[in-house]
Amino acid sequence: MTTEAIKQLENDLWAAADNLRANTDLKSTEYATPVLGLIFLKFADNNYRRAEKAINDEFARVSGTRMEMPISQIAISKCGFYLPDHARYDYLLNLPEQEDVAKRIKEAMQDIEKYKPELEGVLPKDEYAPLTRTDKTIPSQLLKNFSNIPRDASGDMLGKIYEFFLGKFALAEGQGGGAFFTPTSVVKVMVEMIEPYKGTVYDPACGSGGMFVQSQHFVEQHRAELDALGEEHEEDQLFVYGQEKTLDTVKLAKMNLAVNGLRGEIKQANSYAEDPFDGFGKFDYVMANPPFNVDDVPIATIESDLRFNTYGIPRNKGKVKKGEEGKETVPNANYLWINLFATSLKEKGRAALVMANSASDARHSEADIRQSLIENNLIYGMLTLPSNMFYTVTLPATLWFFDKAKSNDKILFIDARNIFTQIDRAHREFSEEQIQNIAIISKLHRGNRKAFVRLIERYFERGMELLIENETQVMPVSTQLLSVLDDEAGKLAVGDLVKQWSALDKLQSLYQAHRKRDTKLKSDTEIDGLNRAQHILREAFDPFFLSLHAGLKQLDKIVRAHEKLKAEAAQKEGKRAMADREIKKLKDALEQLHKEVKTAESFYRHIHWLQERFPEARYEDVTGLCKLATPDEVKEQDYSLNPGRYVGVVIEEDGKTEEEFIAEIVDLNGQLEELNKFSKNIEQIIHNNIHELIGE
Repeated sequence: MTTEAIKQLENDLWAAADNLRANTDLKSTEYATPVLGLIFLKFADNNYRRAEKAINDEFARVSGTRMEMPISQIAISKCGFYLPDHARYDYLLNLPEQEDVAKRIKEAMQDIEKYKPELEGVLPKDEYAPLTRTDKTIPSQLLKNFSNIPRDASGDMLGKIYEFFLGKFALAEGQGGGAFFTPTSVVKVMVEMIEPYKGTVYDPACGSGGMFVQSQHFVEQHRAELDALGEEHEEDQLFVYGQEKTLDTVKLAKMNLAVNGLRGEIKQANSYAEDPFDGFGKFDYVMANPPFNVDDVPIATIESDLRFNTYGIPRNKGKVKKGEEGKETVPNANYLWINLFATSLKEKGRAALVMANSASDARHSEADIRQSLIENNLIYGMLTLPSNMFYTVTLPATLWFFDKAKSNDKILFIDARNIFTQIDRAHREFSEEQIQNIAIISKLHRGNRKAFVRLIERYFERGMELLIENETQVMPVSTQLLSVLDDEAGKLAVGDLVKQWSALDKLQSLYQAHRKRDTKLKSDTEIDGLNRAQHILREAFDPFFLSLHAGLKQLDKIVRAHEKLKAEAAQKEGKRAMADREIKKLKDALEQLHKEVKTAESFYRHIHWLQERFPEARYEDVTGLCKLATPDEVKEQDYSLNPGRYVGVVIEEDGKTEEEFIAEIVDLNGQLEELNKFSKNIEQIIHNNIHELIGE
């Protein structure tokens, strides 16, 4: 399935499942676990189905011999699960109406756990009976809903669906949702920055395990890219360690790991008081989104723990009052988490954590800890996030990055507050391209120029693919236009549109010639050559998009004028100004073409954004975006780690001349006047129709 098809499937599955929730008396928190359990069951069944022939063949081969073994043992060795007939998805899906489906699902989950001990007590079982309190058919309807997931859907696809549902439940739950889910786009930025290629990954506040899943996806994507380039890579897998204080969330995380095929351990533990993995200096990578601003952790719990006292303990200002000895708590646990990250890393380890903005400038004992971390050269970088990125509160947050193998003593500051995609009124996220554009800043800083030019190559490739797809729609839209716009101006505008698109052939030839370059990139000279060629190629596309947008705008104006003339003619004849179906179809087709052209152009805009800021394909400070600060510069700012203090502010120009700006305002004003007139006509028609109906 394509990415778009998977997204559509996710949305359809969510809409159906959420619609069923309206027929229950359950909250999102109560509904989430049984629904996610069924996604897990579908995953297990798909896995089993793929291996079923091999399982049966092996069982037949060894039956009656000295090598004979139970089919369950063979199944677990082949696909990780054994599903008896009554635990198969189709069996549950096709149960008669009179059956107690909730009970049968419970029995299926019990059997999966029976043959896979590491899932014992994890899968939802008793959670299905409450679904039937108001409507006994809800479990059956949910089974039917998730049967729309294709039988050949891979673990990767089901993992994405599982993560998608986790995010939706977190969003539906509101403030409480952030306790178990960090938005995927934020996690991706963290992963892309620390690049966990192999080894151990630790999350001391793991929630539903999203950090682990995205780490695995990063490794798989990286290997796929190297395979495509014919380059060698290591095959080692990640091994993950997670702890979470809430048992229900631990269960979600264990299911998430199983669905995504991850190796690791998740344990229920309070990170302040318990260290189930003996984690001091143990892990290659550490990532987490811990709770912010906790203020009730007893000093006595953590003061003798090396995980928390190595760089200093956050304490209240002033002396402890009489009678309060031994009862003192930390003023804020943010720096306990920061300490935990620094001390959990191996000698060359890297870490990424989400933290409240206030921690970057916190004073008193916290400032002393921060100074110690900086002077020990542990802080690799700081990245300010846009507001409204989380499902909990709008509290602004910053990403902290640690690297125990830094090549210098400078700190990379990135201000990403103005880089985001609005998903609804109250929430934002990073698009995939925005994630890559942010991460490439770090890669350039590490000297990975090859990653920069290869990212631009991927943008060229995707942009060209979309333009070729768009071109196939131009002739059908042109034919539609000519059937409606029969005047000379209309025919001329349509002819111009076709002519503008014909320029794509030349650009395609330029792109194909560009692709023949050697991309092994074994030296800086070769990278410089490819970078220059990329600049030239991108500049060749600029006039194409300018003329295309101008032509589409002209067609929009002609269609609106044509619609206005038809409305006026109808009014003169005393007829209702009914919307013309052909014009509506035409406007829809034009709007779709506009949208798709903008989508294709967005990849060239990303290329322009990167080339404008890093023209030599080398890291450089960019005002308002990034700054590599020296220890003296950080000391001068009293050891603040707030990126805004370092990167500066830039006033972005819109790139328009005064004449272009005025012309756009005049055009928009003309559209407004036309819409106002049309609105008045509709208002009068409604008024007349109502009076006609009531006989006045």
